Amino acid sequence: MQIVDAQIHLWGTGLPSNLSHRQVTAFTPEEAIALMDEGKVDAAVIHPPGWDPGSTDMAFAAVRNYPGRFAIMGSLPLDQPASRARIATWTDQPGMLGLRYTFLHDPARQWLADGTIDWLWAEAEKASVPIAALATDSLTQLGRIAERHPRLRLTIDHLGGRGGLTTLKDAAAMTHMPDLLALARFPNVAVKATGAPGYSSQPYPFPAMHTYLRQIYDAFGPHRMFWGTDITKMPCSWGQCVTMFTRELPWLSNQDKNLIMGEALCTWWGWNRPA
Repeated sequence: MQIVDAQIHLWGTGLPSNLSHRQVTAFTPEEAIALMDEGKVDAAVIHPPGWDPGSTDMAFAAVRNYPGRFAIMGSLPLDQPASRARIATWTDQPGMLGLRYTFLHDPARQWLADGTIDWLWAEAEKASVPIAALATDSLTQLGRIAERHPRLRLTIDHLGGRGGLTTLKDAAAMTHMPDLLALARFPNVAVKATGAPGYSSQPYPFPAMHTYLRQIYDAFGPHRMFWGTDITKMPCSWGQCVTMFTRELPWLSNQDKNLIMGEALCTWWGWNRPA
């Protein structure tokens, strides 16, 4: 079984603007590799964070220096007309799998709602570029986009929640679940089951989250549910994030685990790494 983390951040300067992340000025590829090896994580997808302007260059360096261990979900400025033309060749860049955006705050949230960035979905669909989105308040809008663009592969971040951008825990952090589960009817929508421990007020194995993971599994199935951590926000080790899924969810079959822990993600985002 290959274990592929659907989301991590690496950076070399500046403190994370999201205070739920470790408040350190760097989390480097070398540090990540050491912890991945300790936790038996084979690979990870880097989402370069906005607080470090050099984070994308660091991600490309990680791809070069650690073949097969890293890939990237990057971003293009949504307010620059030149971005539209770049989508056609976006995944020609070494290690680049797709695009990732946060739609929790204006103006991006408003652009999503009013059609300002409709060009993004159309161009990404045309070029077969997957898009991941953190968009808790806009899940219904993403459903409409999925319906209009059936060949666009959309992935919803962090179980549909706000990740570390909330102090709410357990059921209070998961009130969006009906809107998330409603998206399962669109075959081009998947869910990153990233950061589940961070939503829990309980210690390992974070039992309050198991109900929600089961709901996502039942709705989306193992081919559209991707394990991951956002490790620099987690209250536990990388290894515990792994075993929460591989040991503590008895309703997952071995084949389910193969898919959820890495195989399905690599297929969905087109990462042709060795198993």
